[in-house]
Formats: sequence, structure tokens, C-alpha cells
Amino acid sequence: MTSLFEIFKIGIGPSSSHTVGPMVAARRFALHLDEAGLLASAARIRVDLFGSLAHTGKGHGTDTAVLLGLAGEVPYLVDPLAVEPLMARLHATRSLEVLGRHKVVFDCESDIVFHLDRQLPLHPNGMTFTAFDAAGREVKSENFYSIGGGFVVGDEGPAPKDKAAAAPHPFESAADLLARCDALHLPIWKLVLLNESALRTEFDVLAGIDHIWWTMHACIDRGVKAQGTLPGGLNVRRRAAGLSERLRSKPVGDPLIPLDWVSVFAMAVNEENAAGGRVVTAPTNGAAGIVPAVARYYSDFCLGSDREGLHRYFLTAGAIGILYQQNASISGAEVGCQGEVGVAASMAAGGLVAALGGTNGEVEHAAEIAMEHHLGMTCDPIAGLVQIPCIERNAMGAVKAINASRMAMNEPEGHKVSLDQVIETMYRTGLDMQSRYKETSQAGLALNIIEC
Repeated sequence: MTSLFEIFKIGIGPSSSHTVGPMVAARRFALHLDEAGLLASAARIRVDLFGSLAHTGKGHGTDTAVLLGLAGEVPYLVDPLAVEPLMARLHATRSLEVLGRHKVVFDCESDIVFHLDRQLPLHPNGMTFTAFDAAGREVKSENFYSIGGGFVVGDEGPAPKDKAAAAPHPFESAADLLARCDALHLPIWKLVLLNESALRTEFDVLAGIDHIWWTMHACIDRGVKAQGTLPGGLNVRRRAAGLSERLRSKPVGDPLIPLDWVSVFAMAVNEENAAGGRVVTAPTNGAAGIVPAVARYYSDFCLGSDREGLHRYFLTAGAIGILYQQNASISGAEVGCQGEVGVAASMAAGGLVAALGGTNGEVEHAAEIAMEHHLGMTCDPIAGLVQIPCIERNAMGAVKAINASRMAMNEPEGHKVSLDQVIETMYRTGLDMQSRYKETSQAGLALNIIEC
């Protein structure tokens, strides 16, 4: 089973598939060089980026990410404030210290190659790392694929899971999950907790969830205070701070103010993400604002909210994210933004139902509603930046998630479309979608706004 802590990963912006994943892949290649005893013979490294990584890699910071990974940095530990000085040194010296201890020649202009007309066979987010010796002979070459949400595989596919640490209650579908919970008389969140507790103690699982929530909460608070213009050249103005000030000055009594705050929370996170700040992949960086915004809605505006409710929220949302990751895709380059914002809204909707004490059936229904109304959503970021329409799209996704949870909890008669059916529909829709609308910035808003 995929772990909750693989769905929720702490990293930096702006993209889980284009920043976090390539950083992981680059470090993995450097470690493979070292483990094979080949690091000392490497004099130069070349990085080839294909498909979506080539089309939007510069706007998503892929070039910076692979250099950080080769230098030995990991997404959850790298200091966002240290990135710019490191890149300045690399450009000035045209050299890179692999894993922080072996210097190789590296010219960013020639050693990172963007192949706009090609992609590797297994996924649109493909990359090849090649090391050469001083005579120019190839030392080692490996392909990697960033398959969404910071998950990375090589040509051999996913690494096998440790059978000794297998989940005691694995589930392959939403129907399977509901049946297992029914047989054990357990809510979804409790079954997920038992699965996670096979890998670490229950105390550590809950402490890990607390750390995820603290990181999300801190990201919201930073984003609500930060002002100025986002990097990248579009000159997009940060809006969360101004919106929050105007909300605080509104007279008491507007019943929709909580939803206005939800929009602020989501936008604050995604403005931080666009600026390269520390965020939690949930399940991706491009959709990182939805799960924390709905969690903050529960914490700030729902009567009786508490720490245990937040645990129910994240455990349940994680289960829904696992279903999408294992049975479909969370990669905008593979299935469009329905696999990012749509999945995040589905996770948040089901999680909110659990936090509010809803039934397993209501959780499944809410998750289904949220995705059903994101089907077909394209991924067409303007200028290849995770800014327009991504930031506002998170605010809309968070509001949809809350509405979906309320619809599910107020509908006692069941529903026609199952979560499994909508997951399969999402995946098939994504496969049918033209690649121009899947994180390549070749169509949609990315093309038409620039023309205007």
C-alpha cells in the first residue's frame, strides 16, 4: 500500500512533478553513481528533459531542482532561502559538487537539454541523467519518470514494497475499502491508522500528521502576510494578504465570510508555492492549497473541531488520495488538472465528512461528487508558471470540496455514480485529452492569453 506520508510530502514549490520529483530523481542518480563506485570517475553530468518537463520545466524550476538533487539536497530539508545563493555559485564557477563532495563540470546552458519534440516511453515527465569521465566516455546513464505528487520511478517501474511491513488491511478500490471497513466495523480513518501503524507506532503516525498540519498551517500564515510580486516574469501580484485585510474589516453578519476565508487560505498556500516556498504536496504542489484550506475551515469555523477531528480528516483524505494514486494518476502532465485540483478536492471533501463525524458512505459520496465536477479540467498554466490559473483554481476547488461534503451529508438516499467509477472516468478522460492541454502550455489559457 502507498502510505499516507507518501501522499502528503513536505517539500518546496512550485511543482511536485516538475520540482520535487526531479530533485528526488537527480539525487537518486548521484547516489547510484556513488554506490556503484563510479562517482570519482565522473567529470561531467548532462541532464536531458523530455515532454512536459521540457515544455514547462523552466517555469516550474526543473532546471534548479535537478541541480539541487545532484548536490545532495532533499525536498523536505532544503532551505528555500539557500537555493538562490547556491545557483549563483554554480553559474559563476560552472561546476557542481555532486552530493556535496565531488566536483564535476556543469554548464547550465549546455548540460541541461530541453527536448521539446520528444518524450520517453513510460510517462510525459521523463528525464535522463548521464555521467561522463574526463575523456568524454559515458560512465553511467539512467532514465527516471516523475509520475506526479513527487513520486519517481525508473525504467524498471516502482520499487517493490517491503513485504515484512505490509499493511494489515490493504484495499485496491473504494468498494474494497468500504467492504473491509464494514466487515471490521471500522470508520475509514481508523482502518488507515491501523495500516500506517504497521510501519511505525500509532504515536508516530499521529505525530507525523500533526507535523504535516503544522507545516500547512505555517504556510497559510506566511502566505497571508506576504506581499509583492511572484517570480517568473508574469508580474502576478500576491493577493492573499490584501484579501485577508479586507475580510477583517467587513462587518459581522455576512454568512459567506467563512467561504471567503477558505479562498484566502488556499490562495495563500499557492502563492507561497509559486514563490518556491515550503509547502506540503497534497497530493501535488499545484493543488497544495485545497486540503489545508479545508482543514483550516474545519479548525476555525466548525463547532466542536479538535485535534482528533483533524486526524480523522487527514487519515481519510489520505485514503482517497491513495485510491487515485494507485488506480489512476495525480499527474497534470498525464491526465490534466483534474488529476491535481480534482483529486485534492475529492480528498478534502471526504476528509471533511470524516472530521465532522459522517459515515463511510458519506465520505465516499462526497469524494465522488467533488471529482465528478472537476472531470475534464485541463492543465494549461500561462508561461509554464504555477500561477494562472492555478492559484485561483485552488480556491475554487476548496469551496467545491466543502459544498460536496455538505451535499453528501444531507443526502440519505444514496447515489448512482460510485467513487470507483468516477476515478476510472477521470483516468480515461485524461488519456483521451490532447497533450497540448496537459501541462505543456501549448493550448488553452496558456496560448490564448499570451496572444491577447
